[in-house]
Amino acid sequence: MSIRVSIVSTRTGDDGTTGLGDKTRVPKDAPRITALGDVDELNSAIGLWRTEALPAEVDALLNRIQHDLFDLGGELCIPDWTALKNEHVLRLDEALAHYNAELGPLQEFILPGGSRAAAHAHMARTIARRAERSVVTLARQETVNPPVLHYLNRLSDLCFVLARYLNRAAGVPDTLWERDDQR
Repeated sequence: MSIRVSIVSTRTGDDGTTGLGDKTRVPKDAPRITALGDVDELNSAIGLWRTEALPAEVDALLNRIQHDLFDLGGELCIPDWTALKNEHVLRLDEALAHYNAELGPLQEFILPGGSRAAAHAHMARTIARRAERSVVTLARQETVNPPVLHYLNRLSDLCFVLARYLNRAAGVPDTLWERDDQR
């Protein structure tokens, strides 16, 4: 393995810009950097989620997703470079079908919570939605590889399904929303 970063603090960002993978410099609040930061935060949230006791198959899936998100971030960091393909989205679709098949139909809206692992899944879900919105903003200004948007959309859905699955595995009921007149 080669060393990719030897100096972490270069001070080149002190002027409010940051470097992309193609060596161009852009403002730190540019849509591309916002999207990249949101994807990085999502990857970190999944890393935190993985510190919980999870079924081995869920942990393996999340490990794969973390690697995909790193590739997705690389794609955002290097304009005109493609890392994600439709196959990545299909893997999420397959995982969605697998875990959703074990759950009953939704009877009511579900609030974030339940077990700690499910709560982490809900946090990752909301960060995935934010990352998706950031990429949509970027796509209004620059070309974005369609599987990037599809991946983030499916991932947020998968996080929701995994939250329900993990609650069921832990024997914890989902936290159901109650209308004001039901409380």
